[in-house]
Order: sequence, then structure tokens, then C-alpha cells
Amino acid sequence: MTPTALGDLCFDPEPARAPWLLTLADLALLLIGTLLLFQALGREPPQAVAATMRQGFAGQDDMLPVAAAALDGFRPGSAALPGDPAALAAWARDAVRDPRITVTLTGSSDGSAADLDPATGSGAALAVDRARGVLAALVARGVPADRLQLAARTGGERAVTATLAFSQPGRP
Repeated sequence: MTPTALGDLCFDPEPARAPWLLTLADLALLLIGTLLLFQALGREPPQAVAATMRQGFAGQDDMLPVAAAALDGFRPGSAALPGDPAALAAWARDAVRDPRITVTLTGSSDGSAADLDPATGSGAALAVDRARGVLAALVARGVPADRLQLAARTGGERAVTATLAFSQPGRP
């Protein structure tokens, strides 16, 4: 039979290769890639390779950030809240309904001479004070304290950033 139109072409409904064959090929390529990596590293012991890879991902294995919000507008040298954190509290309270979510409050100072803690003269201390102030306001508005963590940084802006992250199972 000779096809006369495109619709008359006959195709075999069975695929030429089984689907599991593609998965097997992917696994084989992954194995070859791993063996090539070890060959390129030379005579390094596997523990040294694992330690180097762990160091490369340091700080990233605890949490996976998924969302963030900020409370900004702090006056230079002050940890007094710049406004009502009710919206931030509602956002955090809604997020921590999921038991896997942790909220990290990162206080920051801009690093300028005007934005230092009056008592200690430190930008880091002021950043921590800002984060503590927001933490107290969120706890007062119903966010569980055990779901909040504090962090600080300098050289950013005068704000407190709330970051939601999924905790990895089996980790504290």
C-alpha cells in the first residue's frame, strides 16, 4: 500500500525503546561522570573529597529559603520599631502553621558611623537589637517563639528581614 496523503502514513504504536532504557542510560552517565570526577581528583582520599564538597555547600544544608519580607525604615542608631509590624506578624503567623517552616529574623545596619549602637558603638549589636525588637513584637502578636531564629549582618540597610525556610527533616 502506498500512502497518498500525510494522514495515510502508518506508524508503529509501540515505541522503539522501552522507557526504562532511558533511565538506565541516565544512571550509567551519572556513574561515568562520578568516576571521571574521582579520576580527575587523583589520589585524594574519599573523605577529603567529601569534606571539600561539604565545605563548598557550607551554610546551605540547614534550610531552604522560600520567601522573605522586611520591616525597614529604622532611624540611624535606633532599634525602635519604625511602624506597626502587624502585617509582618500576620504573614509569619500564617507561615508557621506548617510545622516545617522556620522564620529567621535578620537584623541589619547600614554600616555608617551614624548607624551604630549608642551603648557599644557596634553596628552588629544594633542589628541584633533590631532583630530582637521585631522578635518581641511578633511573639506579642501570636507567633510562636520556638519557630523564630535571630541573625544579624552589617553593611546592608537599616531593616529586619524575615525569611521563611523549610527545615530539613531530622535536623534540629
